[in-house]
Amino acid sequence: MKIIVSGSLGNIGKPLAEKLINAGHDVTVISSDLNKKAAIENLGAKAAIGSVSDSTFLTETFNGADALFAMTPPNLGGQNVIANTTEAGRAFAKAIAAASIKRVVMLSSIGADLPTGNGPIAGLYHIEKLYNELNTSVTFLRAGYFFNNFYNDVLMIKGVGIMGGNFPSDAKIPLVHPVDIAQAAAEELAETPSGKNIRYIISDVRTPGDIAKVLGTAIDKLDLPWVEFTDEQSLQGMTQAGIPEEIAKLYTEMGTGLRNGKIAEDFLKSNLSVDGKTKLEDFAKEFALKF
Repeated sequence: MKIIVSGSLGNIGKPLAEKLINAGHDVTVISSDLNKKAAIENLGAKAAIGSVSDSTFLTETFNGADALFAMTPPNLGGQNVIANTTEAGRAFAKAIAAASIKRVVMLSSIGADLPTGNGPIAGLYHIEKLYNELNTSVTFLRAGYFFNNFYNDVLMIKGVGIMGGNFPSDAKIPLVHPVDIAQAAAEELAETPSGKNIRYIISDVRTPGDIAKVLGTAIDKLDLPWVEFTDEQSLQGMTQAGIPEEIAKLYTEMGTGLRNGKIAEDFLKSNLSVDGKTKLEDFAKEFALKF
């Protein structure tokens, strides 16, 4: 099969491209960075360098392809994030239709069933709606909260000896490792079910209290606590760290959605399986190596 992978050589794009190449597929990787061209080609893939917001570039790249892994980059600029994300999704949808791609796997997220109250995930809600209008087979791969997000806590752990966010230590958080997303995407790209389908890809379901305990143990900080911040404290901390205010507000809203349970609700209430292989304890070993 001729398969297009967006997401460059990131945490998902690279392992996905490797899996597909090893399975014998003809793979093209989209990247906006010309400097990635050689690395993409060294994997055994073709490189398509351009913007995922450019429907003409995408159409040219998609022509003749059998399947697409569609991943919209997060935080497209520091302003109008939801609108920019949605417009990139619109460019994808336009190009998919123009190139008549028969199979699409879209990276989505827990909480993408919600139009509001989910922070940056709202952009994925709108893109799912756009893809629902396509005359092609689409699977919405709704991923959990990335384990990698906890690398953002390293400075806080080293500075004040805590982990934290604006959601409580006993909240149930569906988590995922990027490698598990890549595996699920590879599986889905090999199939062509009819219509539109949703698959959740979750590696583990744990509480922030668990997360602090397990990661703390891995870095020899056995009493590492999870501290719940107010929304105001969370927003202030992010803006003081140099995060643009609009993005900080979106991530604060996402934290609120994790706190009130709305973001995780659709997955948790459905009693769906946890397909990912990487558990919190596995990630803790990776965390310790980078700490």
